[in-house]
Amino acid sequence: MKNKIIFILMLIGLFLSSILMVLGVFNLSILDRLTAIDKLAIWSITLFLVFYHFKLKHNHQLVAASLSSNNKKAEQSNTSNTPDVTFNDVAGLEEIKEELLEVIDFIKDSEKYKQMGAKIPRGLLFYGPPGTGKTLLAKAFAGESNSTFLYASGSEFVEKYVGVGAKRIRTLFEKAKKEPPSIIFIDEIDAIGSKRNLDNNNEKDQTLNQLLVEMDGFNKNDSIVIIGATNRLDLLDDALLRPGRFDRHIYVGNPNVKSREEIFKVHIKDKPIDKTVQIKSLSQKTHGFSGAQLANIANEAAIIAVRNNKKKIDGNDFDAAIERVVAGLKVKNPSVQLREKRVVAHHEAGHAIVGKVLDIDMIQKISIVPRGQALGYVLKFPDEDRYLLTKEELLNKIKMLLGGRAAELLIFNEITTGAQDDLKKATDIAQNMVCSYGMGQNGHMSIEEQYVKYNIREIQSQIKNIIDSAFQDAFNILKEHQDILIRMANHLIIHETITGKDVDKYFSKNY
Repeated sequence: MKNKIIFILMLIGLFLSSILMVLGVFNLSILDRLTAIDKLAIWSITLFLVFYHFKLKHNHQLVAASLSSNNKKAEQSNTSNTPDVTFNDVAGLEEIKEELLEVIDFIKDSEKYKQMGAKIPRGLLFYGPPGTGKTLLAKAFAGESNSTFLYASGSEFVEKYVGVGAKRIRTLFEKAKKEPPSIIFIDEIDAIGSKRNLDNNNEKDQTLNQLLVEMDGFNKNDSIVIIGATNRLDLLDDALLRPGRFDRHIYVGNPNVKSREEIFKVHIKDKPIDKTVQIKSLSQKTHGFSGAQLANIANEAAIIAVRNNKKKIDGNDFDAAIERVVAGLKVKNPSVQLREKRVVAHHEAGHAIVGKVLDIDMIQKISIVPRGQALGYVLKFPDEDRYLLTKEELLNKIKMLLGGRAAELLIFNEITTGAQDDLKKATDIAQNMVCSYGMGQNGHMSIEEQYVKYNIREIQSQIKNIIDSAFQDAFNILKEHQDILIRMANHLIIHETITGKDVDKYFSKNY
């Protein structure tokens, strides 16, 4: 807007100057009425406006000012303080905390390491599934080392203007230098640190290059550590992962049964818990849950207790919270037809019977109460944490997943759309068996994802054989226990739920 006003004034000045020139050429008497000072003023103002216009035209201060404003916003968004979180607030993850204590000890007493010629790892990279406590670990690290904590998200450095992201990186690292000891934490670092290729944009490459340069330059400063966090380690550029930048890669996975017990203790310490609640039992029921999910369960249990006007949170509240997190929101006044209810009852009973016969996990509860998009569900959990599965165990899991559809075919002589999620999970397991685990007809080899399309027909044929064989086995199991299937389904139709203990009773000879 300012540039336009100057341009208009310049045109007016040029117009007046032109009139003066015309009057001078034709010796018109009107020119004599203007004094020398007036003439000089008009020419001076015109020349000034022309000069100022061309200066504005070639000056990029307007863009730079906007970028500077953006940088100030980015700088203000970075959290700069010393967190009050310590390792006492981080349950489980004992091995990782021990690893981090070494780095903290170096920050506090670096001389003993320097005497041995040791250099502290300058960069720590936390990777793993979401909700496992990567951000909490970084805060606790800063709190334990009494360091300034500078938080930034990877997306904050992504801009459409070339050079903005790189400048924000420089600003962040300059701020860390002024407030040592400092911890720079970049969450979701894959937003700026993904692998470079021909398709990448210039701004993103410049931002990553600046980050690489800054991390190299930090090797001389023993009071600053950079921590990155990502859910996708495979996306990061190799130059970012090399020693000297991110020296240590630390996997932060889902907690085991002991860690889950410790996490529950942290999240219920400020809550009124009934004495009947068994934390160990809760940790066994939540196999595969992340720390964030466990925190959510504790919070949901408290909300459910308040909703039911209770003074303390009991085991039923925790069980309801687990169902809420796993299966979704309970549907009130569901409009499920009786025929559909019968199909769902036999479907869920089929899952439970196949799982019981094949001894897959422990069944906690069977329900045909609609939750979320599911008309029914089976809650199950393993009796112990498992890290390795045999081929037979994977096949048994597929059989259990297909037990619902097999029950439909056995009782109603037709199948429904209710097995959609089961079929997807079963197909994923079978595909991993063929392509990843070397358990197919290809022998002991793994097929990488980019080569799957070249062998798609053969792979689909092997997956089909696995699925068809597992379905037939599940069908035979249910046919052998058809009386239990019918009785269990009738129980579900009337009472809508069956506990794990009731399932054991159906297989008892005296029941």
